[in-house]
Amino acid sequence: MTGPQTVVTRQRDVGGKPAIRREAEAEGTLSLGPKSRRALRQGTVEKGDPLAAGGLAGLLAMKKTSELLPHCHLVALTHSSVTLSRTARGVKAVARAEALGPTGVEMESLVGVSVALLTVWDMVKYLEKDARGQYPQTLLGPVRVVRKRKGGDRSP
Repeated sequence: MTGPQTVVTRQRDVGGKPAIRREAEAEGTLSLGPKSRRALRQGTVEKGDPLAAGGLAGLLAMKKTSELLPHCHLVALTHSSVTLSRTARGVKAVARAEALGPTGVEMESLVGVSVALLTVWDMVKYLEKDARGQYPQTLLGPVRVVRKRKGGDRSP
């Protein structure tokens, strides 16, 4: 048998860290086929407005990040926002998270972007499928942190 006999899983101890203001912004894209882009533009997606639904789903997901990622601490967000916009190739999402605490909010912003875009995909997937039921034009990503700040740091 190879590998460890015992595995210990734990969160980092942030109990001794000061509670300071922390902010993070993440962004991501969802590339879509022409049928989905047209339906988004015309407001004819069968399930409703994917941008509105995606924004709400992203906000809810940000609040549940510690339930989804086992090593993340529960963070009481003091502010969060998700912005979705149509682009020439599909949809762009930007999520911002802020908290006053001992640990950062990068994961919350990344989860917000990811779930927002996955919600859009779910709502247009019937338009994205090809004759074989595959998604040859649909692409999630890249998703990345574009900015984080802590304390009085005002640098990007």
